[in-house]
Amino acid sequence: MENKLASKYEKIFPMLSEGQRRLVAAADAEYLGRGGIVAVSKASGMSRSTITIGIKELQSGNLVEVGRNRRSGGGRKRLLNIDSTLESDIDRMVSPLTRGDPESPLLWCSKSLRNIAEALESKGHKISHNAIGMILAEKGYSLQSNRKTNEGGNHPDRDEQFEFINIQVKDSIAKGQPTISIDCKKKELIGNFKNGGKELEPQKTPTKVNVYDFIDTALGKAIPYGIYDIDKNEGWVNIGISSDTAKFAVSSIRTWWDNMGKVCYPDAQELLITADGGGSNSSRSRLWKIEIQKFVNETNLSVRVCHFPPGTSKWNKIEHKLFSFISMNWRGRPLTSIQLIISLIGATKSKSGLKVKTSFDENIYEKGIKISDEELKTINIKKNIFHGEWNYVIAPSVE
Repeated sequence: MENKLASKYEKIFPMLSEGQRRLVAAADAEYLGRGGIVAVSKASGMSRSTITIGIKELQSGNLVEVGRNRRSGGGRKRLLNIDSTLESDIDRMVSPLTRGDPESPLLWCSKSLRNIAEALESKGHKISHNAIGMILAEKGYSLQSNRKTNEGGNHPDRDEQFEFINIQVKDSIAKGQPTISIDCKKKELIGNFKNGGKELEPQKTPTKVNVYDFIDTALGKAIPYGIYDIDKNEGWVNIGISSDTAKFAVSSIRTWWDNMGKVCYPDAQELLITADGGGSNSSRSRLWKIEIQKFVNETNLSVRVCHFPPGTSKWNKIEHKLFSFISMNWRGRPLTSIQLIISLIGATKSKSGLKVKTSFDENIYEKGIKISDEELKTINIKKNIFHGEWNYVIAPSVE
């Protein structure tokens, strides 16, 4: 009998749920009568107490709902139901709004599951880090990294300035006039320093770099100043080794014009520049305007400048049309020399046909040059009615 039952159970049990197996075993034990529970237990491997529970369920008619293994409310109780303060304590510990609470045991610790579990234990809760992970997942928490989105407060005329710049750019390109986006890329330490990103290498042979990023006084740092031709999708990067000053910025524009700009635009009468509102090409910089005036007088071009509003530097075309591709091209490569930097920038390409040329600027640019009110008056500038501090034209000086 036991062998026949064992053969039966071996065939049908894999297709049944826990509750259904219990009821089938209980029905057989009840049918066999005296000694049935022992026989079914040996044949099925179930405990006699489980079979007894099944018999009681059959006799009472209190059966488990279809699709469930246990009656509603059966099984181990949820920790959140047993421990009334557990949920609120977890929320208080992981909430970004209360992380700075001086009473929080996680004030100076990372919010790892084990640290949270340890902190909760200090408050009298008994819970594992795995259980905390499940609770947090149910509450909609997940691992998050920082995201760069805050650039400062939005100017009330931000959108209007974007639209103004867009109109100026379209109009300039339609007239066949040079239209460029300018900015200084992040300064780079020259030497055997870690550079972000990963590059294909033979397994277990990573490039070894310096542990500390202390500047190499012999090699210094590279200062890449970029000029991006919005219409032609071409870039020029002037690499300096001194300081990112307004004089260096305009010198970079001058180098681009002499080597690329006037070749592409032999009949140009006006140059449109879109630039950030801060840095070496700041809308508030007197030296920037003085140097632009010098460039204008040399080339006999009028220069129209449109600055982006405060806190919107990432909207500048050069950021995502030129600088991003340069960063991708030298990812994971220590920038050990100026020559290497020039080569990597010059080799930068994109699927849209980006071409980049470079120059090396060995000049030393003095910082902190002051421009007097008298010098400022020599600038032949015409400010636009709409935010003249951002939008203006500097024309050749009138003798």
